[in-house]
Amino acid sequence: MIEERIKELLAPIAAELGVDVLKVSLGGGDHRQLLRVVVDQAGGVPFETLERVSRALSLQLDAEDLISGRYHLEVTSPGLDWPLETEADFRRHEGEMLRASMADGTSVCGRNLGPAEGGVRIADESGAVREIALDETTKIVRTVDWGRSDGRKKRKSR
Repeated sequence: MIEERIKELLAPIAAELGVDVLKVSLGGGDHRQLLRVVVDQAGGVPFETLERVSRALSLQLDAEDLISGRYHLEVTSPGLDWPLETEADFRRHEGEMLRASMADGTSVCGRNLGPAEGGVRIADESGAVREIALDETTKIVRTVDWGRSDGRKKRKSR
């Protein structure tokens, strides 16, 4: 499969730049295909790193001539709504705020304390730690900690 070969070409580039390759997809119309590459790293991926991945992969693709016809290469990082599903995901985003949508329709928010067997450990606002099993959830995503979004702790009104 062509996506697997592209992942092979990306592996040394990603390793050199310290990013993880999350997804490679190739699709689109007859005249111009879209090659989308999603990469991530702890703390987010700087724009300059996305540019470097794009340039390096573009050179590799030109040398290998893997994709017939015209194509558009898009190298991006995941948004907050990108689902976290693996131990590597939870390690990469350790310390960030997560929202777990539970299979029973409820949701749990808290700080990511890292992976747990079959899931993730989350500390809620009170500091209580809860292990969330992936099979109990429909989706786990990053979220914004609005109380600390400006770098300061939220103060209680008196």
